[in-house]
Amino acid sequence: MKFSVITLGCKVNSFESISYIESFKNAGYTYVDEKEVADIYIINSCAVTNAAATKTRQRLNRAYRLNNQALIVLVGCYAQVESDKLLENHKIDLLVGSNQKGLIVSLVEQVLKGKDVVAVDKDERNFDYENLEIGSFAGQHRAFLKVQDGCDQFCSYCIIPYARGRERSQDLDKVIDNARFLCSKGHKEIVLSGIHTGRYGSNIDSSLYELMKSLLEKVDKLERLRVSSIEILEINDDIINLAKNNPKIANHWHIPLQSGCDKTLKSMNRRYSTSEYKDAIEKIRNQLPNVAISADVIVGFPDESEEDFETTYNFIKDLNLAFLHVFPYSPKTGTGAEVMKNQIDGNIKKDRVNKLLALSKKMKTTYMESFINKPVSILVEGKSDGYSQGYASEYFEVRFKSKANYDNEFIEVLVESVEGEVAYGKKI
Repeated sequence: MKFSVITLGCKVNSFESISYIESFKNAGYTYVDEKEVADIYIINSCAVTNAAATKTRQRLNRAYRLNNQALIVLVGCYAQVESDKLLENHKIDLLVGSNQKGLIVSLVEQVLKGKDVVAVDKDERNFDYENLEIGSFAGQHRAFLKVQDGCDQFCSYCIIPYARGRERSQDLDKVIDNARFLCSKGHKEIVLSGIHTGRYGSNIDSSLYELMKSLLEKVDKLERLRVSSIEILEINDDIINLAKNNPKIANHWHIPLQSGCDKTLKSMNRRYSTSEYKDAIEKIRNQLPNVAISADVIVGFPDESEEDFETTYNFIKDLNLAFLHVFPYSPKTGTGAEVMKNQIDGNIKKDRVNKLLALSKKMKTTYMESFINKPVSILVEGKSDGYSQGYASEYFEVRFKSKANYDNEFIEVLVESVEGEVAYGKKI
């Protein structure tokens, strides 16, 4: 039988989708692209925003149109938090929430035999960490490695603690084994991923620092290690010193901000102030020269006045970040912010998003131009129009002219110019 996996959302979902593909292949099923007609469609869903939930429903409908006789599985966050509503959808044959993902092949085969199965532990958060089957990211040079799941922070806008359950981490030895496997398949860069990656080890007497240190010491073929995202209160002296003394650690840290206004941060139930964020950023920059620091920002949070937004805008402008990910606030059922007063008009949100995106573009150009006449290390990920291309340790795209094929090699490039969001240079 043919199966397809459709992935939405975060890097953790990307890892889990690779696991599903590997599991079904090992069980004798044939993998096909999501645009092809399949007998089984597995939709790895996202619920972090209303837009993500809408995209999940769109992919579900597209799969049904491709083959309305196929077995359709909805797995993940959206299945967990909207199970009651989704059970009424005749297009869905199986729901798998934030637990029992490792049993997905068995669950599908039970449905194929005519059994009525719903694998959602509704209103449950106390899940164990599931060691999903690991597979290679075929055709990709960087590999995402899931090491942590769940979140206990309960920011007032966020549904994820309800969708993913409590914080839990993979055993350190198992992470090392998985990293060795990925490197043996040719992946030279690994991106550590989790729902709350900086809280790795919180339930197993370990830490992200211990994990990073162990990977660098014990995985011989690992050439670059990157952390997908980390909260400002979790990038501590140990991690900074490790990065300072080990060039294998990517010189890029994605550190969510969410707002540059203390009033809004408090309403969001974020656990730091703008001054704490700024002080920590300055400390990181003092220790890690040329470091790229990027951030997530949410605009249009309930009761965010124009003055509050301007405070955020100016705070970010003064920080001179490498780039931003900007999101309009999206109310989610069951979260504290959903029932807050003074919800912001959608057009105002859109305008604020555009203003911050324009600022992000300027900051990114300024940051990239600071590398002109400086060397950067890139992992070559392809070649087009006579240029080899890849991403620097600082996570911006670099291209250089080449006749030879340097695919999947680390190359030193002297940056000569910046055009748009791409830096151009010559191989050293």
